[in-house]
Amino acid sequence: MDSGREHELRAGRGAPTNRTPSRFGLAARDADGDWLDERDLIDGRAPPLRTTVTVESPKTIISRNQSPDVPFDRSVNPYRGCEHGCVYCFARPTHAYHDLSPGQDFESRLFAKPDAPALLRAELGKRGYECRPLAFGTNTDPYQPIERDWRITRACLEVLRECRHPITITTKSARVLDDLDLIAGMAADGLAAVMMSVTSLDPAIARTLEPRASHPEKRLAAVEALVAAGVPTFVSIAPVIPHVTDHEIEAIVARAGAAGARGVFFMPVRLPHEVAPLFRDWLAAHHPERAGKVMATVRSIRGGRDNDPNFFTRMQGQGPWADLIRARFRIACVKAGIDNRRIQLRCDLFRPPAGDQLRLF
Repeated sequence: MDSGREHELRAGRGAPTNRTPSRFGLAARDADGDWLDERDLIDGRAPPLRTTVTVESPKTIISRNQSPDVPFDRSVNPYRGCEHGCVYCFARPTHAYHDLSPGQDFESRLFAKPDAPALLRAELGKRGYECRPLAFGTNTDPYQPIERDWRITRACLEVLRECRHPITITTKSARVLDDLDLIAGMAADGLAAVMMSVTSLDPAIARTLEPRASHPEKRLAAVEALVAAGVPTFVSIAPVIPHVTDHEIEAIVARAGAAGARGVFFMPVRLPHEVAPLFRDWLAAHHPERAGKVMATVRSIRGGRDNDPNFFTRMQGQGPWADLIRARFRIACVKAGIDNRRIQLRCDLFRPPAGDQLRLF
């Protein structure tokens, strides 16, 4: 690895570096060179990074997209950055817009949006608002550890329950069960569904790949609890990493079926912008014996590049390796009795928020 950058593995963090974004011409950050830097490295390992949270005050909270690759056109992200520390996270480059590193800054220097519930209420109350499912967890996890204290996701759910607005939640955290009372009630009216992401069943892999996400067994237990409460629940194997996690496809699908998941989906690893060099650093730190093999296969799936940004192919991949993964996945779903039917949430029950004047009916 490049000796000119920080490469200290930090306890509980996914990115082994704090690479600076290069797309915006920002200068690389160097250590101050004082005695504190030397003290921290005496034992050969960098000290743990503390998580900091900064309040962000956006003017709007609903993000919209026109991508043909995703089944939603609007989303809400209560937080920016994610403490889960998943090294492959495609949202990491967004931290560069704040002159912060997509590496360790992304998972330790977080932003919370406490005004999100009020902003959501205001946007849902605008004249002409057209109701369609709102997606939570599309950029950063709504149930990452800081949700325990900030409770912004729960406050947003309370607004959506009041308005009878449909919602989908994608998470890697069993903390979603903290809001089971709200989610189950909405699901009973056809207004909620949950997608639990399970990348690996191996705790050793999960510990380095996504260090602060819930243990894989806790995620599967959460799937069972959600299903038992009547919540339509799905499992996402995202991403599938060749030669690191791809051997677990069949086992994850089988466990998802046993837990009662309505469907299972997968996506080959994506490495946009600064994610690619971070992922290479992670391979060099944790799987040096297969790093070259992994990246060669990733490039074969992505048309000879580290990442394929094109619509229609970026989520599925291409070539023999991608075809093989799809074939294995389909066979595994058949064996598990999973037909992968998508759920249709209800939009006809929506009612705008009451605002200052109570509803007459």
